[in-house]
Amino acid sequence: MGKESIGSFTFEPIFYDLDKADIRPDATVALDKVVDFMNKNPKLTIELGSHTDSRSSDSYNDGLSQRRAQSAVQYIVSKGVSQDRITAKGYGETKLVNHCSDGVKCNDDLHQQNRRTEIKITGYN
Repeated sequence: MGKESIGSFTFEPIFYDLDKADIRPDATVALDKVVDFMNKNPKLTIELGSHTDSRSSDSYNDGLSQRRAQSAVQYIVSKGVSQDRITAKGYGETKLVNHCSDGVKCNDDLHQQNRRTEIKITGYN
């Protein structure tokens, strides 16, 4: 028997306000798509990897990113997806998507790109 294919897909990142870990109304749209996808693929496991911008200390951003990941997990679980299918991982400011690192002046739109949660498939059992 061959391997099952889950097809091609793209998840939009979930964005956060500065110094916040709560799920914004615009993020619920993206998270609801993740819930739907997971319900259609009950063998799927994912990681929700959350990030911060470079403002604040490294240790503070590590904690904030973990809280963001956990908020996204809690949202998905509240919609009926089993928590054992989801891993929350905070990356702090270690994986910036642009040049806005410590000491670099950037506008808020550029910083916003870094305040995100990305969805990665980790398994299909």
